[in-house]
Amino acid sequence: MVDSYVCTFCGEPIEPGTGKMYVKKDGTIFYFCSSKCQNNYRLGRVPRRVTWTKAGRKALGKD
Repeated sequence: MVDSYVCTFCGEPIEPGTGKMYVKKDGTIFYFCSSKCQNNYRLGRVPRRVTWTKAGRKALGKD
């Protein structure tokens, strides 16, 4: 059985065999669908304030 994951930053589903998994020293696991999401997370951006993310669209009232 293949596990399905959701991108930690943008909220999109990740296809099996793609994406990256990042594990912090405290054991927190992050899944990223692309380098775009990974770099935005590393820059400290909040998904609610980025318009193309699922959380950003919900915050703007688009979805």
